[in-house]
Amino acid sequence: MDLVPASTGSKMPWVPFRLTADGVSEGKGFLGCPPADVDIYVMLHIFVMCCRFLPSTPMACFPPGDYELTLDELRACSLVTGNGVGSSTWNSVWRASLVENFAVLVGQLHRVGVVDIFADGSFVEDKDHPNDIDGYFVCDLRRLASGDLQRELNLLDPHKVWTWDPSERRPFHGYPKKQLPMWHQYRVELYPHYGQLSGIRDAFGNELEFPSAFRVSRRNGKPREIIKIGGPS
Repeated sequence: MDLVPASTGSKMPWVPFRLTADGVSEGKGFLGCPPADVDIYVMLHIFVMCCRFLPSTPMACFPPGDYELTLDELRACSLVTGNGVGSSTWNSVWRASLVENFAVLVGQLHRVGVVDIFADGSFVEDKDHPNDIDGYFVCDLRRLASGDLQRELNLLDPHKVWTWDPSERRPFHGYPKKQLPMWHQYRVELYPHYGQLSGIRDAFGNELEFPSAFRVSRRNGKPREIIKIGGPS
């Protein structure tokens, strides 16, 4: 399985690679880099970190960073299956059902030409039973403001859930805030992003855009991982 984190914030770039059954990487040099160009300790660190993310490898959640996965890779990874997580209460059935619901909405977005789609929330953290999948997608402001994008999406969805109108929110037993129709039907909330502020603030009170807000854990305020969904699968 190829795994290509988009960025790590370090000077050492991540590059495509493949692990063989005996743990040896294929490609030009170690992780595709000539051995002389990479410090041995950096190589070992990257190797160990990457190995943690294979679907059959123990993990609780990904370290902070951006990870691009297809829907099939998401279905197979330990965030869903719980393989090696070490939790006796990891609800893999529920997590799998969330991914299938998420896949329905991703498919609709792909059909109207939206390709930059991100998933996060407690689903990508070490929570046995996440309430839902949160995320956002990048779109054109004019297309959204005209209502064209919403109309196109609702033509595809039998439940007409594509709306972000606060008046459309409805209460749900046991939840302190009202939820959008999308959440009630799919237990997924995907928000359009066109460069606007999200209403979520950092520890210093600064309001964040969605890309920044969704990369910070609401549990502890620390940076967290986010999954970008690759092309249709």
